[in-house]
Amino acid sequence: MRNRALHFDNGRGHRLAARLDLPDARPRGFALLAHCFTCSKNLHATTQVSRALAEAGYGVLRFDFTGLGASEGELANSDFSGNVEDLVAAARFLEAEHQAPQLLVGHSLGGAAVLRAAGRLPAVRAVATIGAPAHPLHVERLLRSAREEIESSGRAEVELAGRRFTITRGFLDDLQEQPMRDAIAGLRRALLVLHAPRDSVVGIDNAAAIFEAAKHPKSFVSLDRADHLLTAHGDADFAGSVIATWAARYLEPLTTDPDAPEPAVGEEVVVRGPEQGFRTEVDAGGHALVADEPREVGGTATGSGPYGLLLAGLGACTAMTLRMYADRKQWPLRRADVRLRHAKVHARDCEGAGANQTGMLDCIERTVVLRGELDDAQRARLLEIADKCPVHRTLRSEISIKTTLAER
Repeated sequence: MRNRALHFDNGRGHRLAARLDLPDARPRGFALLAHCFTCSKNLHATTQVSRALAEAGYGVLRFDFTGLGASEGELANSDFSGNVEDLVAAARFLEAEHQAPQLLVGHSLGGAAVLRAAGRLPAVRAVATIGAPAHPLHVERLLRSAREEIESSGRAEVELAGRRFTITRGFLDDLQEQPMRDAIAGLRRALLVLHAPRDSVVGIDNAAAIFEAAKHPKSFVSLDRADHLLTAHGDADFAGSVIATWAARYLEPLTTDPDAPEPAVGEEVVVRGPEQGFRTEVDAGGHALVADEPREVGGTATGSGPYGLLLAGLGACTAMTLRMYADRKQWPLRRADVRLRHAKVHARDCEGAGANQTGMLDCIERTVVLRGELDDAQRARLLEIADKCPVHRTLRSEISIKTTLAER
């Protein structure tokens, strides 16, 4: 499985943090995964369900709702309707980057959110909920102790899952106004309801209400002895594998691009060029990367530029080489950090340039930070070793690049 961190705009001025989990082979389709109330994309259950789906061949985008996890914004200025808007924005981002999600999966309040959002996403063919309330008003149970203060002063601080959040009266009013039964009845998508009979946070009666309101095709799977957050070993994996198997019946295979390049083999790097703009997909030995240019030169700033990737290769090789050398010498190097910059400079200003060189040269500035209880001699030797990393040697040597035109 491959995964990478991403960010996208929720359409209301906030940058939301996300992670895309991908199978090792070409995805059979894409899913969008919504976490529970006040949780994050990194919750054990969310991570394991996403992993199970990726191992079954699906690409999965999981993200932090506004004001939660690593996303921008304040929970106090958001509400359930805002969560639904975040889901729609995430789906549009996924469509722009890969393909529109055909599967929505939501845990707890995230389950209520995907039920509400599905009607606005025409590509969605199946929806799965895990421990979801039949109505988001169920959240009021968690806020009962602060309800009076919220009503009187318009807001209150509450402690949920060991963290403090500000909840406003607007948040409660928005919960009240959600037409959930109509949304579920008008879903017109295949629905899978997963729920634990012993769920003490969201009772099993919620699953019954969702199932009763929904039209066919609909299915129910008991999570047996699981708790609400699927914390026991194997519960989240089971839920993810069940969803993957069930969804295969309803999802359309991912459309294959006849012009798509063959996947990279071994250490090979395959680049799929942009059809417009500069955003470029890179398959580096089975690891997905994105190259792009800044917005000011016509790019979309969704990935590093080509020189950034070049510097990343040099920096990574430097850090790995120092790690290997220190380990062999059994020196107390805790970590080597490397900062790099590239610029075009006059030859006379670039250290190491030959006396006869004139004009402009490529100059890379590399700063190495050695962390650990090292003496001066060890630090000096490691600085020498930095110049001996394989990528450094390649860049300093005469390079032969042979370019051929492939047959169509």
